Amino acid sequence: MDAKTKQELLVRVDQAIKNIRPYLEADGGDVKVLDIDDDYVVQVELLGACEACPMSPMTMKAGIEEAVKRVAPEVKSINAVNIAPAN
Repeated sequence: MDAKTKQELLVRVDQAIKNIRPYLEADGGDVKVLDIDDDYVVQVELLGACEACPMSPMTMKAGIEEAVKRVAPEVKSINAVNIAPAN
């Protein structure tokens, strides 16, 4: 993926996360986009309460990933660098 494509994708991903951020913040958490790799996998870091929450894998799948894929369907998956992946 070229730099322009990556930048445009990052803008859409950031917007999707901005839309769900109030829900994360309501529970004392947040999420930060770290990178998008050439395989269209978004690397994020869960912050605050999200780091230790037992519901974090579900939040990733049903919340963050769904919101991102709605605006950026080319994204293959979301990977939180600081939690175990959801099954």
